[in-house]
Amino acid sequence: MDRARLARLLRTVQMRSTFYCHAELTGPWALEMPAIEDSVSFHVVTNGSCWVRLPDSPPLELRRGDLALVPHGRGHDLVSSPSAGPALRVDRLPQEYIGEQYSTLRHGGSGEASQLICGIVSFDAPAARELMRALPAVVPVRGDDLEAGSSVHDTLRTMARELSHPQIGGETVATRLADVLVLQAIRAWIAGQDGSASGWMHAVQDERIGRALEAIHDDPGRRWNLQLLAHAATMSRSAFSARFTELTGEAPIAYLARWRMALAQSRLADGDTTVAALADELGYHSEAAFHRAFTRIVGRTPGSIRRRSPLRAEVAAPS
Repeated sequence: MDRARLARLLRTVQMRSTFYCHAELTGPWALEMPAIEDSVSFHVVTNGSCWVRLPDSPPLELRRGDLALVPHGRGHDLVSSPSAGPALRVDRLPQEYIGEQYSTLRHGGSGEASQLICGIVSFDAPAARELMRALPAVVPVRGDDLEAGSSVHDTLRTMARELSHPQIGGETVATRLADVLVLQAIRAWIAGQDGSASGWMHAVQDERIGRALEAIHDDPGRRWNLQLLAHAATMSRSAFSARFTELTGEAPIAYLARWRMALAQSRLADGDTTVAALADELGYHSEAAFHRAFTRIVGRTPGSIRRRSPLRAEVAAPS
């Protein structure tokens, strides 16, 4: 495993926004977490236990100190037991909103008590999105895993202090800690792969294809062609193209185009650039060529991309 390349990859995993909830629950209870595109949910059990239910997957039990990531923006349920009844949409339940990014939820019956910290994070960098796509349907980090669990526990203790003794800037500190929790879980998953990762993760770790991917990521606006990318990988064009396609599932130039459009989509959503500037920045000879490529790959026109709204509006506002 190329640890240096993976370390650089993890540095790209920057969250653009976070919303999290401190849930105080008493059984029986069942909460539905709605699907949100390009997001990862995390759930940490600070007291008691719960179960995570996902479509087409067996229920996963979480006990005190356990952390679970649910990537891919998938909807899922958190329940007090695998047989719990219909789940209620969490964003439609009464909550105490302490700030734009944090709420407290009290819900359930008169049974056993559990407490959770739940959050939703989204990502800007295309590398982070590719990494999220490489993750399995759910990533558990067990509290009794000494290496991964100790770092999670340290972060949780700091977060608990911020929540129990509110101070100026406490919400900001807590959201940053939520970011750290997600990174710790991803790092634990990567460390547990022992070279067995497949798909894009395998490609990143491949000695030669990894070099070409890194070249694209570092300089997406260069006028890349197959010959230049093969040279970066120190391979012949035919061998490079075959190996790249085998590992990533798409041809090198198709990957390059999709990568550029992922960058463009993120920049346009931030509202800090223009289509003309992006066309030049990303190596297109004209604005019209960029417009055609964007529409074909993204399925929308560049002008339809609007500045991002706060994540709370996506998560918490009842529909």
